[in-house]
Amino acid sequence: MRPVGCLERLALSLALLAFGPLVIAQARQTPALGKTDAASFERRVAAILSATNSEQAGWGIEIVDQDTGRIVYERNADHFFVPASNAKLFTTALALATLGPDYTFHTTLESKVILGSDGLLGGDLVLVGRGDPDLSNRKVPYAIAPEREGITEKVLAEIADRAVAAGLKEVDGNIVADDSYFPYDPYPAGWGVGDLFFRFGAPVSAIAFNDNSISVDVLPADRIGAAATVLTQPAAALDSFTSEITTSATDTEPDLAVVRQPGDKFILLRGQVPLGHKAVTLDLAMVDPGTTAALVLRQLLEMRGVRIRGGIEVRHAPPPQTSASGEPILSPARKSQAEPSHMLAEHVSAPLVEIIRVTNKVSQNLHAELLLRTVGRVAVGLGSTAAGLQVEREFLRRAGIVEGDVLLTDGSGLARDDLVTPRAVVALLEYAARQPWGPAYISTLPVAGIDGTLQNRMANTVASARIEAKTGAAEHTRGLSGYATTVGGERLVFAIFYNNNPQKGVESSASIDQIATAMIEILGVLPRHP
Repeated sequence: MRPVGCLERLALSLALLAFGPLVIAQARQTPALGKTDAASFERRVAAILSATNSEQAGWGIEIVDQDTGRIVYERNADHFFVPASNAKLFTTALALATLGPDYTFHTTLESKVILGSDGLLGGDLVLVGRGDPDLSNRKVPYAIAPEREGITEKVLAEIADRAVAAGLKEVDGNIVADDSYFPYDPYPAGWGVGDLFFRFGAPVSAIAFNDNSISVDVLPADRIGAAATVLTQPAAALDSFTSEITTSATDTEPDLAVVRQPGDKFILLRGQVPLGHKAVTLDLAMVDPGTTAALVLRQLLEMRGVRIRGGIEVRHAPPPQTSASGEPILSPARKSQAEPSHMLAEHVSAPLVEIIRVTNKVSQNLHAELLLRTVGRVAVGLGSTAAGLQVEREFLRRAGIVEGDVLLTDGSGLARDDLVTPRAVVALLEYAARQPWGPAYISTLPVAGIDGTLQNRMANTVASARIEAKTGAAEHTRGLSGYATTVGGERLVFAIFYNNNPQKGVESSASIDQIATAMIEILGVLPRHP
């Protein structure tokens, strides 16, 4: 998800009136929904869409009875829509189906040489990443809202502690960050240049330290015209970008801009912060996660009394290769450049289902991309986006989804060229609900009015706690897809999209929420007997 586009709370416009005919399908089985209910819901939706006062946006809706598979309502269900973060529904289902809910990621500290009895390591000390999405201080399991505990460097500090406990006292070589578990390809196709500055567009690498992002605090100096103070978490990332920020008069407003410049330090912060103003905080993407992780690890070891004789090194694998048709060129899984037999420390992740819970609840883009590449690495021996998508296409065929109804180029939905049909999304959700991992999958979705990206949506309505769904947001695009329980107890599977909304400046998810609430109130109401 993209918070200029990516965060659900970012205001774009109210949804606009769609095109195409409305169809209320006849029930294949009688009990649940009567014609009165269908007509009432149709009228409510028409009123909601008319209130948006536009004929330029495209709406796509599919609602299905989960128990019977009966189509309850559809509008443009076979048209293509940009899914935004609804693409994560496909990625996380694929990961659970391929890897299993209990799969864990292993990050190790290794060397090709044996640690001497005197504590001397006569070679490089290598941090080997294998795609763990959560080398951070995030609290897991996720509960209601994101929480952090301890220092930003928490996991790397634990790894350093274990190495010291194993007897490490001196390294006669470099501190190496090895992310060659995946081919070097930090930015998926379809991402915009403007995405690359910020946390939601963090580069993808097999070492994902602190979500491959940094928090920047800008504080004014004690006099007008002086350079502002810039601090970062982690502190080791301070030299990874440049800044030209001055202290302005007290009656001015903070004005900061992120500018792309040539060179390795391609992020330049420019602007002003007023005298006496509190710190202004920005969340930026790491330019080079491997280098930052190696620097942090070196600092942590030195703080624990370990002497480091060498410098910092990062080891990447070659970029992935694809055929003219875009298919990955597969070769046997490449052994890491630094995959020695001597391990000094290891970090084991939380189970996959807990990582997916974070991914879906907060709509974490980097995590989704790492899951897609891990699927490729485990299933076909190549940890590239193209390999993961190849596995995904086979998964969708098994799920019975019409070929060509899902066109994805990344795992998170940040790519602007992703396309899905509402019918395909509902088919995926129906399939997932029937799988052994289905209950776990559904439990990872945000709950209306309760948590995640739906915590503040539909909170004081009948839909609160009755909808488990994935949100999606990008420029001119909104989506909501998942599961719902009506007031009558009927279980529904649904997908609601609108694209090409030209308006900005108002909360654009409101119309979707109104439709979802009407779905809860009207559809599947149990018949009343005199």
